[in-house]
Amino acid sequence: QVQLVESGGGLVQPGGSLRLSCAASGSIRSLAAMGWYRQAPGKQRELVAAILSGGQTTYADSVKGRFTISRDNAKNTVYLQMSSLKREDTAVYYCFGNKPNLDPPYWGQGTQVTVSS
Repeated sequence: QVQLVESGGGLVQPGGSLRLSCAASGSIRSLAAMGWYRQAPGKQRELVAAILSGGQTTYADSVKGRFTISRDNAKNTVYLQMSSLKREDTAVYYCFGNKPNLDPPYWGQGTQVTVSS
């Protein structure tokens, strides 16, 4: 069993930056993919970015060029560097980890990101 704990959320002005961290209680090497979803009030949860075990990455069109996902296997941590933040990036950001089978993924508890002046 792996527990995921997010950190790094907060209040930032438009155009600012934040870095989210997702620390796993166990090794992330066995996970097929890790990444971030977000959910804004009144909206469905959407995939923001993901990184596969081989290092390939994918991003939502709305964040391409502004967000960067990375992973540090030695620290069992995944990061989401967010730059040029916009008000529409305001949401609760959830870290997830996909197992290499069909079992449900691991989820973190979420961290709030608020972009406001």
